[in-house]
Amino acid sequence: MGFKTGMIIGFGVGYVLGTKAGRERYEELRQSWSELTGNPRFQEAVERGKGLVGTGMRESLTAVQGGVEKASGVVKDRLDKDEDLGAGG
Repeated sequence: MGFKTGMIIGFGVGYVLGTKAGRERYEELRQSWSELTGNPRFQEAVERGKGLVGTGMRESLTAVQGGVEKASGVVKDRLDKDEDLGAGG
């Protein structure tokens, strides 16, 4: 099953279940969500998660940059070697 198919099925199931539950259940869920997101511990966890993602992104970018620099050095060395062989031969 592809991603789009899964999304369509998930949306359809959610819609059907939501319409059967009705407005009262929707309000209960909305209230629960508001209580959850208003909880200071939840907000701390979200902020901590954002910090971890930011740290991971910085580390990944540093690793990629190091790899690119290393690869460009290897390519430059090979080009220099090819020029030396062409000039001497």
